Amino acid sequence: MLLFYHFEIRKLFLVVRFMGFIIPKYGTKSSCNEFKKPAWKFRAHVAPLGVKFYTGKQFPEKYSNAIFIAQHGSWNRSNKIGYRIMVGFKTENNIDKMEVFASGWLDNKTQKAWGRPVAFAQMPDGSLLVSDDYADLIYRISYEAN
Repeated sequence: MLLFYHFEIRKLFLVVRFMGFIIPKYGTKSSCNEFKKPAWKFRAHVAPLGVKFYTGKQFPEKYSNAIFIAQHGSWNRSNKIGYRIMVGFKTENNIDKMEVFASGWLDNKTQKAWGRPVAFAQMPDGSLLVSDDYADLIYRISYEAN
């Protein structure tokens, strides 16, 4: 599964099987070389469900227009992955860096999860709400300078 953002039309796309797929809009097989490459590739089974471009002012400046991605996580792998929130930083039309923003929903040692982040909502004050469909919770993430 690939997640990519088309900067010219400002849309995010989730694509399954990028190799020689049939594009519904055109109805013919197409070569991957005819399309722009994904802005970022995730590992299989991280399940990137929720996506939010941060437009608030509460977080430090480096998060302005960064992309937050909720990785719902794997359930059918022997070594589970995901169960965290990633943040991607872009320059011009590329995502140059991706880093973990929030984690802890998965105990890597026991492979037991207590939460699975799903989606975001941005509050007027700039804080982020994150839904969790495993723990049935909504988290509020906020920032205060020293």
